[in-house]
Amino acid sequence: MSGLSRSIHLTVHIHKDPAAMAERAAHILAAASEEAIAERGVFRIAFSGGNTPIPLFRLLAGKDWSDRLPWEKMAIFWVDERCVGPDHPDSNYGLVRRELLNHVPATHFYRMRGDAEPVQAAAKYEEQIRNEFALGPADLPRFDFILLGMGEDGHTGSIFSKSPALAEKKRLVIDQYVPERKGDRITLTLPVINNARCCMFLVTGEEKHRVLSQALNLLADPTLPAQMVRPSFGDLIWVVDEAAAKGIDTSH
Repeated sequence: MSGLSRSIHLTVHIHKDPAAMAERAAHILAAASEEAIAERGVFRIAFSGGNTPIPLFRLLAGKDWSDRLPWEKMAIFWVDERCVGPDHPDSNYGLVRRELLNHVPATHFYRMRGDAEPVQAAAKYEEQIRNEFALGPADLPRFDFILLGMGEDGHTGSIFSKSPALAEKKRLVIDQYVPERKGDRITLTLPVINNARCCMFLVTGEEKHRVLSQALNLLADPTLPAQMVRPSFGDLIWVVDEAAAKGIDTSH
C-alpha cells in the first residue's frame, strides 16, 4: 500500500454548524495565504462550487473579513466546472462570482470555460495552469490551497467512482462525461490535487456521515475518490459539522 510509505498530516475539525465551520475555515485559509505570500509573494488557490462552501464565501465577502485577505496577491482557480455558461445556475464559477468575487477586490482569477467545447476547454485550462506556474512539460503545479467538498457517493471535484480521472497520471485537467450527472464536466486531476500544500474538505449533513467515516480511514485501501485525496507533501484538513461527524469511529 503506497499510501503508507509516507506520513499524511491529517487534521479534523468538528463544529456545531456551517457558520462555525466557516469561521474555522476562514482562519485556516487566512493563515495559509499569509504564509504563502511571505514565502512566495502569491497565494494560489482553487475553489470548489456546490452549496457547502457558500457560508464560507459569504463570510469572506462580509464586512468582517473582506479586507483581511490579500486579494490583490491571490491567483484564483477552480477545481472543477460543469459544462454550462458562467451565468447558468449550475456554474461553479458563477456561484463563486456571485457569493464572493463580486464583493472583494480580487483581480487575478482563471475560470474553467464551461461554455466552450469540453475537450478544448480542458486543454486550455491546463495551458493556463502551466503558464501561471511556469511549468515544464512533466511538472505538476503546486497549489497553496485547494478547497474541496464531498458528495454522498464519495466523489470530490468532478471525480466520481468510475471516472476516467481516477487513472489519469499525466494530464492536469481532463474533460469527461459523467453518467451520474448526465452532463459533461471539467476537473483537476488527482496528481494535481495531491501535490497541493493544503487540501481542505468542507462537509456538512447527516447524510454524509457514512462516506465521511470511510474517507477518513487512511489505513484502508482507498475506494472513494475523496479517500484518494492524500497530499504527498502537504496538509489534509477536514472541517465538518456535527451532523456529518456522527458516523466517525473514534474508538481507535
